[in-house]
Amino acid sequence: MIKVIHVEDDDDIRELVGLSLDVAGDFELLSFASGVDAIRAVEVFGPDLLLLDMMMPNMNGVETLEAIRKMEGYSKIPAIFVTARAGVDQNEELLDAGALDVIVKPFDPLELGREVKQLLSGASVSS
Repeated sequence: MIKVIHVEDDDDIRELVGLSLDVAGDFELLSFASGVDAIRAVEVFGPDLLLLDMMMPNMNGVETLEAIRKMEGYSKIPAIFVTARAGVDQNEELLDAGALDVIVKPFDPLELGREVKQLLSGASVSS
């Protein structure tokens, strides 16, 4: 099982990601509406992957990633941004911040699990 922490402030997107990964199988998911809540859960849950929205109140996705990567044992945790904030400059900024890749919203819920698995295995995602 791939243990995933998902951070997204939109309730509907959190639910959709949860359903998508459940259908794909092989995922154990904890979802949070804020980076602060996710950070609190990291040490207890021990995630293998972070799925992060970029634009959130109080703490954005990059700030959340940076805070988690400062925690002992998580300096290299893979992170994928799932965001509507798309464009060459924005994607480059997220990749420079250490993201494995960026999945653009709206995403295909039937393909999300496959895409995440491919990214974790190092394969390119063609979508």
